[in-house]
Amino acid sequence: MKTLFKNARILTMIDDKIINANLVVKDNLIEYIGKESSSFGPFDRVVECNKNLLMPGFKNAHAHSAMVFLRGKADDVTLQDWLFKIVFPREEKLQPLDIYHLNKVAYLEYVSGGITACFDHYFYPLEGAKAAEDFGMRTLLLATFDAKYMRGEALEKNYRHFNNNEDGLVKYGIGFHAEYTTDDELLQGSKEVVNKLKCPFYTHIAETRKEVAECIDRHGKHPAQFLYDEGLFKYGGGGFHCIYLNEEETEIFKSNNLTIVSCPGSNLKLASGIAPLTYYLSKGINIALGTDGPASNNGLDMFKEMYLAATLQKVTNRDAKSIPAFEILKMATVNGAKAMGLDKADVLAEGKYADIIMIDLQKPNMQPINNIITNLVYAGSRDNVILTMINGKILYENGQYFLEETPEEIYKKAEEVTLRLEKDL
Repeated sequence: MKTLFKNARILTMIDDKIINANLVVKDNLIEYIGKESSSFGPFDRVVECNKNLLMPGFKNAHAHSAMVFLRGKADDVTLQDWLFKIVFPREEKLQPLDIYHLNKVAYLEYVSGGITACFDHYFYPLEGAKAAEDFGMRTLLLATFDAKYMRGEALEKNYRHFNNNEDGLVKYGIGFHAEYTTDDELLQGSKEVVNKLKCPFYTHIAETRKEVAECIDRHGKHPAQFLYDEGLFKYGGGGFHCIYLNEEETEIFKSNNLTIVSCPGSNLKLASGIAPLTYYLSKGINIALGTDGPASNNGLDMFKEMYLAATLQKVTNRDAKSIPAFEILKMATVNGAKAMGLDKADVLAEGKYADIIMIDLQKPNMQPINNIITNLVYAGSRDNVILTMINGKILYENGQYFLEETPEEIYKKAEEVTLRLEKDL
């Protein structure tokens, strides 16, 4: 299958330069970017871009996709009440097949908003893998040791199965929810798997002041320091949120090449706080952006996350120069790919995966075209996304999905799951 994107503006994200060129996709890879493309034909399809923008898709580096069943159900409460009174009781009733149906609702929202990959952390990862493969969503699944359902042997088997297939849409990672929901058995099981596989480790870290204070009470250490001392970051990885890292923990992240995944929308809604991204960036730490789950955000929109990440730093630092727009755009694309180990899906270049989005520059919020990059970060909207291609396949174009199921069929199955989970609560 060969597709020609003709007459495009192209932001490769290798740098901040925008070029006028054509782009050729062969099967699942970018074959050519340049002025001349006729010699690469014939083409199965020619997409006339009309000077609209092609760029890498957004990487949602922290998500709980299946939590769409809780959207609008867990609002206007503290994080602790949100978790222990609303979320956890309903999650106890989840069944494996529920994840398959619920994830697809989130995927519809992802691709229509230009998200081409997600770092998904939730229950029953094998059902999540099947949903991603059937839908065509590039996904890194974060799986957790479980003494009853997913012991070390199963984690190792799944890790090798998914990660040995270089061109597979689904990759597998190791982590757990957080220090405060982890017992000794889970901690030791996770350490054994990390050491055996020599793999990165990810978890929620320092999302609230309460979490930090309680970790100090339990272990005499801040969360990231405790996890580091336990050896979980020996082979890389990072943390989600990381609002309240102290100086020593920040140095741990820098020295061990760990990633911070910030979720400003969720952190604001739950009143958790504002991560000091300007400070972390000054330390040379890789910073990515995520939406978190649809129960705590409630939208899965990387344009919103970019805007919040940028403007919150400006107001908290009282400095309008805090973090230039291109650095924010890198957090939403290149840095997220680095966090997820997606080395072939980070930028637009020959030989990279064809994970591409097209931005409509003719919409009024993109006019006049003084600076496309700052327009994307400060004025951009998911409504500007007119095409999303993942792995060489167009899944969304001009408001229409190209899938095996209709959106209505996906919604119906997800609603059945949601109604069942609400019974007897």
